[in-house]
Amino acid sequence: SEMEKEQLVYDVKLSSVGPGKVSGFNTSVSPENADLAMKLHYVKGVYYFGREAFEGVTVQDIKDPTFVWLNKYPVHCGRFRRDHPSERPYIKCNDCGVRFVEATCGKTLQEWFEMEGDERLLSSGQILGPELKFSPLVYIQLTKFKCGSVAVGLSWAHVLGDLFSAVDFMNDWGRTVAGLQIGQPVDFINQSAKPKLSNASTSFKDPLSIKRVDPVGDNWIHSPNCRMRVVSFRIPPAQLSLLRAKLQVKATFESVAAVIWKCIARIRGREKEQRVVTVCKKNDDRDGDRRKRILNNTQIVSVARADFPVIDAECGELVSLLMEDLVDERVKIGEAVERSYGLADFVVYGANLSFVNLEDTNLYGFEYNGQKSIRASYHIDGVSENGAIVVHPESSSGGGGGGRTVVAILPENEAIELKLEMKKEGLLI
Repeated sequence: SEMEKEQLVYDVKLSSVGPGKVSGFNTSVSPENADLAMKLHYVKGVYYFGREAFEGVTVQDIKDPTFVWLNKYPVHCGRFRRDHPSERPYIKCNDCGVRFVEATCGKTLQEWFEMEGDERLLSSGQILGPELKFSPLVYIQLTKFKCGSVAVGLSWAHVLGDLFSAVDFMNDWGRTVAGLQIGQPVDFINQSAKPKLSNASTSFKDPLSIKRVDPVGDNWIHSPNCRMRVVSFRIPPAQLSLLRAKLQVKATFESVAAVIWKCIARIRGREKEQRVVTVCKKNDDRDGDRRKRILNNTQIVSVARADFPVIDAECGELVSLLMEDLVDERVKIGEAVERSYGLADFVVYGANLSFVNLEDTNLYGFEYNGQKSIRASYHIDGVSENGAIVVHPESSSGGGGGGRTVVAILPENEAIELKLEMKKEGLLI
């Protein structure tokens, strides 16, 4: 029950941390179109550490390195402003810092895993707004379990950057704790305040990957029409090998996505199945665009479209769509935001069934006192009713080997059915 959930995590204390050096103090940064397209979404990450990582460490010991870490992130310590309701919002840098949350959980970590505890309790549920100038962009929550293990939870406004940049942000914290250099902030003194525009095409149709929602004003959250649930499950390496052999491909992410696409088509039925899916993956940044940008929504957002019933399709056909027929929609998304002068409200995740590929990310790069996390997982808040699926690599491997963890954000009834369908496909033991 909700009441019991509240009592699982208690004794919550709030404070703030910020950069030790005041740099770029009166600077403002204007989000680009790609950033504003994501403003109703939030990235949530949880890292579980064994007791050794934080043993004998005081709260002050934890906070001290954050002042060095956040020197690189003055924008993330800022707050949004809007001079007038009809103007694009901008971020005032170094304004009140990152919110730091301490909490206690009455269970041991083992008990938490066994009861499949609700990860939403381990990172802040706050959103941006309705008072933008008082809303932190980033929350860090440390939850101490009865056994001395600790969960480090991140809540990150997606307008700052994609899941990959959130992972980099956390990895930089670990590097700072270890006494390593993490580099300087992006030089934004020379960046123009107004986003540069391409000649927006005259097509007025929104791209397939986004959905316009009713205006939310300064209350930046999308509430879908149904209750959403976050479930996660692990696909062991042996099952993945069998799947790749059956489909005759090397690609793990596309194989898993194809099976899930088909399972969800079966759950929704022929009338409601999704013929179009969205795929988000890391931009490998050959052109250096990521390093030049202050905010980092640089992930590649593409769509794949099946012109046949997915429910009857072979998984192999879906894999080849996901590998060969993806259409990159980043430019079109930017144009759609631009046409509305940056004022319309969109959702990306859940506009179609959306797959996020975390395989190319250093998910286990966040270490504390030389300890890697036992488990790390990310999900997204503000997902619309078509749902989102985040595919994570497993700790031992990082790369191609190893199992995968799938985190699904779906309407409540579908979330439960997906596990059953995946068992039928032989992917879950």
